[in-house]
Amino acid sequence: MSGRNASEVPTRAAATARRRAASRLAMKKSAGRTKPLSVSDYLQKILTARVYDVAIETPLELARSLSKRIQNQVFLKREDCQQVFSFKLRGAYNKMAHLSPEQLQRGVICASAGNHAQGVALGAKRLGCKAMIVMPVTTPRLKIDAVKSLGGSVVLHGESYSDAYAHALELEQLHGLTFVHPFDDPDVIAGQGTIAMEILRQHPGPIDAVFVAIGGGGLVSGVAAYIKAVRPEIKVIGVQMNDSDAMIRSVQAGKRITLSDVGLFSDGTAVKQVGVETFRLTRELVDGFITVDTDAVCAAIKDVFQDTRSILEPAGALAVAAVKQYVDTHQLKGQTLVAIACGANMNFDRLRFVAERADVGEEREALLAVTIPEERGSFKRFCQVIGPRSVTEFNYRISDASKAHVFVGLATTQRGESTRLAASFNRQGFQAIDLTHDELAKLHLRHMVGGRSELASDERLYRFVFPERPGALMKFLSSLHPGWNISLFHYRNQGSDSGRILVGMQVPHQDKKAFREFLGTLAYPCVDETDNPAYRLFLR
Repeated sequence: MSGRNASEVPTRAAATARRRAASRLAMKKSAGRTKPLSVSDYLQKILTARVYDVAIETPLELARSLSKRIQNQVFLKREDCQQVFSFKLRGAYNKMAHLSPEQLQRGVICASAGNHAQGVALGAKRLGCKAMIVMPVTTPRLKIDAVKSLGGSVVLHGESYSDAYAHALELEQLHGLTFVHPFDDPDVIAGQGTIAMEILRQHPGPIDAVFVAIGGGGLVSGVAAYIKAVRPEIKVIGVQMNDSDAMIRSVQAGKRITLSDVGLFSDGTAVKQVGVETFRLTRELVDGFITVDTDAVCAAIKDVFQDTRSILEPAGALAVAAVKQYVDTHQLKGQTLVAIACGANMNFDRLRFVAERADVGEEREALLAVTIPEERGSFKRFCQVIGPRSVTEFNYRISDASKAHVFVGLATTQRGESTRLAASFNRQGFQAIDLTHDELAKLHLRHMVGGRSELASDERLYRFVFPERPGALMKFLSSLHPGWNISLFHYRNQGSDSGRILVGMQVPHQDKKAFREFLGTLAYPCVDETDNPAYRLFLR
């Protein structure tokens, strides 16, 4: 909460009262509108929208690799190519361009999780007015800095868009500003609808479906309004995160509902309650809905990167994730599908998480917990069962005198393969559990295999480096002396040209000379970490 001392933070009851007051104010504004606009009205507003003072007509590109892999033509509407890396400047500027000189003179205010904020800040800069932007405290730093660089005045408030929105309505009254809604405004909706106008102009041939991410509903409302007015045979499919699905729940309930909480991975669509007008239009015009999860979105970000060398933000990749899920669910082939890549304001810090979860989301990696006998040679026999398959991760720490529990990641080529792999291990006498879809394992356990062990006597700890190529891990294991027990093993494929392994080996005191000679025969560089303080604190 920018500009406040800790003593000024309101109580929960006071905050709730303020949100209710802001909600009543918003309802009064909605009540003051004339009768609802028809699809024809929206068509006219879209055709006359003033967006191209700041927006460009973005390309509609065939995603060649993705299309080939899923056997359908997939086109990407590249809204990430806008100068603020998002579609949001269309609706924001169209709304502001329709304001009176007096309204612009007083200045504008908006609430946004980031992309709309940049659109408003850019529009204000172009139109020569001041802009106050209220953003949730969870907004990525990248988006906050981008708004400030465009001249916007940033106020951080609340944990979600809905919290920021309520605060922005209060500031609107306090400072006499004009509110620019991120989605629940006919001019904003019309501005976003110009995307559909461009899609149909750029691809006049058959289109089976257009997939659109939904937060508050402005984009899907504008796109659906134009498509249903011009090409009603084209399906419009709305997409939401499975932990931020306010629109889908509202349509199912027949009324707007408010989520108690929303997931923040896709911060651009993290909306607790959709708009009055966007709910009306979406309920009337959108043909169907799909929810996607975090892993599917991470996989979609990777898919788009492989085709375009561009990195979408999570909200920007929702539509691509939905296309893949839609094709798989309905077993489609040969259709023409359009995904609106609606934003690319990705924090660099998130790339590590996205890269790690992308292969799981695409089911290109199987995660298994395998129990093997704690006896000499069983480790190598376990690797022989793996065979030529690429190992993506290997975590093991001695913890029991009779059996060992190994966390292993294996590269896969098709969906459902992890189940077959687990069954294969079980047939070979190794008890295996498929953890590929286990959230606890994916988020935490893979990083927590280890700890101290009373069984790890005479342990020596070494870091090894070897060339990262198929079969290299098996070759490394084959070179280890069978007389020394492996008590710790950690490996994770990081995508580099060399692999790094941490190995604990139990070497009796009388074998130290032989062990040094053994290390000299290895073709792999190594570093002795036995005296490393971190090892002594957490593992020894």
